Amino acid sequence: MGEDRYARQSQVAGFGKAGQERLQAAKVVLVGCGALGCMQAQLLGRAGVGRLVLVDRDFVELTNIHRQLLYDEDDAANALPKAEAAARRLRRINSTIEIVARVEDVTAKNIESLVEGATVVLDATDNIEARYLVNDACVKQGRPWVYGGALGVEGTVMAIVPGQTACLRCLFDSPPPPGTLPTCEMMGVLNVTPAVTAALQVTEALKIIAGRPPFRGVHAFDLWTTSFRTVKLERNADCPCCGQRKFEFLEGRSEPAATSLCGRNAVQIRPAGEQTIALEELAKRLQGAGKVTFNGFLLRLEVGPQTLHVFPDGRAIVKGTDDPAVARTLYARFVGS
Repeated sequence: MGEDRYARQSQVAGFGKAGQERLQAAKVVLVGCGALGCMQAQLLGRAGVGRLVLVDRDFVELTNIHRQLLYDEDDAANALPKAEAAARRLRRINSTIEIVARVEDVTAKNIESLVEGATVVLDATDNIEARYLVNDACVKQGRPWVYGGALGVEGTVMAIVPGQTACLRCLFDSPPPPGTLPTCEMMGVLNVTPAVTAALQVTEALKIIAGRPPFRGVHAFDLWTTSFRTVKLERNADCPCCGQRKFEFLEGRSEPAATSLCGRNAVQIRPAGEQTIALEELAKRLQGAGKVTFNGFLLRLEVGPQTLHVFPDGRAIVKGTDDPAVARTLYARFVGS
């Protein structure tokens, strides 16, 4: 059955039966089960990856369905965890592979155990913090991973093989301050954008699994202009991560703290280090994401049953939940890392 199922794929030059055998013996970890993760999971699951681990902290909402292709209205109505809903659907697509759902928030405490034993790790996260954690963990353990970002009609992909290619910190030494990067909630995303991005990510992952060299640099595209660009990158010998092997994000110094506020049905998010947010500019970018008010001292954003109160130092109080994971998700969506 397996040979017939993957016959067309095994005929591809440069992949072949040997590549298929390596794929069926591989373990791939997907960090995030949103738009990118859904497409990555489908492509890899249908291709016959041996073990697929799905990691996500969030649950399915109606606004996800237009681009997160493993979910349906019933999943949203039941608020199923994304990792579990994705795993259920994938098991119906391919019952011959092992699929593991991990409903977890990626942190400095668990990221190393999550990626342990992975042949390759695929980035489908929704925040910068998690990407730097993935980079630290994968470089430390010597595990290849593939970065991907999709927003509006633009996407970016970068394959990282520790010891061979540049890593994320070779390109961006430090994450940008909270509130400075646009998000899907601010700018939206066309549903084809994550599909193209994820397809490029999976292509790089298949190269790595099959023993072929990945592209050493960044792929970027703009679907409105139908333009694709590539930029080659070299490793930075002075990179604090892959050069000096300083894993600062794993050590937790760069991880925001989330603390439930007793008796208030609220969680405080405190970013690591000193931060300054231009709240007036953030308020402009959040128009359309929910009801936004700014009084010169703090920004208030009402999104469904939750309300975010964002302060100039990057601190936020998320009212309407006592779950730190929910608060961290909202903070990542609307403020940033």
